[in-house]
Amino acid sequence: MTDAISSILSQIRAHEMRSRGAVADAPIGNEIAIDGNRAASGVNGTPGFQQTLSNAIDKVSQTQANASSLQQAFEVGDPRADLARVMVAMQQSQVAFRATVEVRNRLVQAYQDVMNMPI
Repeated sequence: MTDAISSILSQIRAHEMRSRGAVADAPIGNEIAIDGNRAASGVNGTPGFQQTLSNAIDKVSQTQANASSLQQAFEVGDPRADLARVMVAMQQSQVAFRATVEVRNRLVQAYQDVMNMPI
């Protein structure tokens, strides 16, 4: 379970590094935008945390939809949807969802830690 989560997190980090391109050594923008315009993107127009998280959640949603459609195709007898493909898709969906829940739990814990810090 933790290996799968670590794998997903490393994939997200690798994607973020690829999206930064040539500015891989540049720090991500730490500014907090009041108007919300700059909050969605980091330095030099690269995706920020909000957009990266949104993309990851969208990818999990797509994985779940794909697994569901394969499952329905198998149930109606589609010859292209064999049992092995359905089971692999369902497992990928389950691992992606569990990783998302773990990331959410860690974000909530980090938020609570920051909120409990003495001033």
